[in-house]
Amino acid sequence: MIERTPVLNIATHAILAAGLIALALPIYLVFVASTQTLAEVTAIPSRLLPSDQFFVNVKAAWITADFGTKFVNSMILAVGVVTGKVVLSAITAFGIVFFDHRMRMPVFWLVFITLMLPLEVRIVPTYAVAANALSPFQAMLDWSGLTWLIEKATSIRVSMEWNLLNSYTGLILPLVATATGTFLYRQFFLTVPDELVEAAKMDGAGPLRFLREVLIPLSVTNIAALATIMFVYSWNQYLWPLLITTDPNYGVVAVELGRLVPDSSSTGGGIPNWHIAMAGTLIVMVPPIIVVIFMQRWFVRGLISADK
Repeated sequence: MIERTPVLNIATHAILAAGLIALALPIYLVFVASTQTLAEVTAIPSRLLPSDQFFVNVKAAWITADFGTKFVNSMILAVGVVTGKVVLSAITAFGIVFFDHRMRMPVFWLVFITLMLPLEVRIVPTYAVAANALSPFQAMLDWSGLTWLIEKATSIRVSMEWNLLNSYTGLILPLVATATGTFLYRQFFLTVPDELVEAAKMDGAGPLRFLREVLIPLSVTNIAALATIMFVYSWNQYLWPLLITTDPNYGVVAVELGRLVPDSSSTGGGIPNWHIAMAGTLIVMVPPIIVVIFMQRWFVRGLISADK
């Protein structure tokens, strides 16, 4: 039992209040800056009260960053990554938990170890693969001598190429694999009673039917939790879209938000339009906040619920 005393209650609430202030203060400052003019934003001392330019700045940010197109691209990226991660991690965990083979634990640990290899570490080889997704197969053909043999026999040199740059496939595919999702699904699947598995076998359910009709309905809260985390993660992607997209038609909001704050050299030594950049920041924050608010109950249940 946790002891409840007035001193502990006051200390706990003080810690919570301090955490709330630390989280809310930057957001409040962004909101205040988004309601002011450039002169008011750069004034010393700073004004900490909202002004009346909010909608003017929001409109300017929306037009300047072309957020209409960028929001669509970011939504496609986020939904595609979430769908891929949920499906792939469920199938991977299902194979690890419910199929008895020698390599299932080594495979699991190999997947789990990738948690220590973020995208930033893998960025160069990932980009090389995205530039030509078929290059590994081309390398195998060259190494085995089949390329030379086919060229000698037909005078045709096999050259396999699939460029994923400046495409939705290139934006989504490298981000689909997830060790976190596989781990969450595996931990949940391990709690499924053996009697349920045996009952499904007696009813004649095959592996895919068992996954589709039994495990997936039981995993709704886990799916919601994983989808919420991965939507926010995908929506805030910056480095990978920045590298893989040079065509503005495939730009995303996080990259375009960074371009709302140009360096001093591009502004002729002037002051960047911080008020417009802060308004753009609020615009970009809206979709993840909405998703988290609506999915909060499912998100919490998916992480802490023990009901089966």
